[in-house]
Amino acid sequence: MAVQEPEEATARLFTHATIITVNKAREVIVDGAIFIKDGRIAAIGKTTELLDQAGARNDRVDTVNCAGKIIIPGLVNTHAHLAQSLLRGLAEDLPLHSWLCDAIWPLEANYTDDDGYVAAMLTIAEMLKTGTTCFLEAMLTHRSGLENIVRAVKQTGIRACLGKLIKAPETNPDLKLKDARDRDVASMSLNSALVAHEAYHGSENDRLHIWFAAGTPRGSPIDAYAAIGEVASKHDIGVTMHCAEAPRDLPIYRDYYQCSPLQFCETTKLTGTKSVFAHVVHPDPDAGDFRILCQTKSTVSHNPTSNLKLGSGISPIPSMVAAGVNVALGTDGAPCNNTYDMFREMHIASILHSGAQQDAGVLNAYQVLEFATINGARALGLEEQIGSLEVGKKADVVIVAPRGLDAAPWDANQVPLGGVDPVTVLVHNSGVDVDTVLVDGCVLVENGKLPHIDETVIIRRATESVAGIRKRSGVGARNHMALKYV
Repeated sequence: MAVQEPEEATARLFTHATIITVNKAREVIVDGAIFIKDGRIAAIGKTTELLDQAGARNDRVDTVNCAGKIIIPGLVNTHAHLAQSLLRGLAEDLPLHSWLCDAIWPLEANYTDDDGYVAAMLTIAEMLKTGTTCFLEAMLTHRSGLENIVRAVKQTGIRACLGKLIKAPETNPDLKLKDARDRDVASMSLNSALVAHEAYHGSENDRLHIWFAAGTPRGSPIDAYAAIGEVASKHDIGVTMHCAEAPRDLPIYRDYYQCSPLQFCETTKLTGTKSVFAHVVHPDPDAGDFRILCQTKSTVSHNPTSNLKLGSGISPIPSMVAAGVNVALGTDGAPCNNTYDMFREMHIASILHSGAQQDAGVLNAYQVLEFATINGARALGLEEQIGSLEVGKKADVVIVAPRGLDAAPWDANQVPLGGVDPVTVLVHNSGVDVDTVLVDGCVLVENGKLPHIDETVIIRRATESVAGIRKRSGVGARNHMALKYV
């Protein structure tokens, strides 16, 4: 694939911007500047102050005027399926369990050769162009190929936590869940995940981390999950798991495991500061699920678009926030979202709960921006390194240029005079206005384009890959609207 690895970071001073720091004081710097050197934030403050400092240092600095633009921390997507970008539009209008058994799992079981690499490149390209600088791969399956995904992360320069799927066959025949991926179950063992961690964790200047991804508990022996929790705790390895996603999942916990979803996670030692539970649409707060999440400092990855599209329901996020739970944000995969755009996800998250609870502003735009930045960094154990714009942190930075009709009449000069809040401009928009993206101080997106990646090649390769996957699996797009093609 036509890829040129990003150049090493150079010293850059971005000036005259509106900077939303997402620091503990919630500071927004008007006419601000940020100085990046050696891959980290060296200084941040008013433009006049930093220009004086740059002159005093006599550094060779590339100065960029960002007048009218907004600078934010890089977005952190805490639940993304990289391989599923190739399956966009192939499983429309299906509830979760049918969506999995009849479409997604058979398709994923028929990836071969470079399919996983092509999918990862497609997903990462879309994420970078829409402001995501770090992500957690939710469930890296065997057929995607760990080496394929590692190669894509290395070449693109993005920051990644890769959750390698650990799976045991379902042992509850009453659920009637047929998983085509079980033919590779021997390659999705706890030991294989530990080997992957030893091989790749901390590589690429610590941009690449390896996590465990536990399969969804829908009948597998509880001892298998306890083993995952034990090994993860022993080796300080992050764990992610889909938890209580669909309406049918809560009765499975109650009837099959005789506990609530989070009681299950606590019992198996899956909870902790580097534990991310995706969805949690159907928890059992009466059984203490919110308390468990809060006390163990575990994270819930909120995926509102996916939950709505699959008819799974609406996660009680405002109640979790009120209980002190760390809530982050994720897009899930292309077949249940159609995009990996975290700006779109922020918009949905910020308005969904107002409608569901008939309480306007029950989650405000700034809270949701925190979900997508500092809360996501905290979820991945990276809070001291990324997630906010502060001196000493890694330079994972996004510059947004809200210049279109959909952002007007926002004016940076009017912000201190009672103008439109820049947070509102960001959260209630899409990633189309992302102008520049840096990871570790390296420019990965410039003027809205990927300077090191040929998008046309990615698109062509994706088209070729999905055709082969569909042929091998026998699964194609459903004509669910009875359209007549002529």
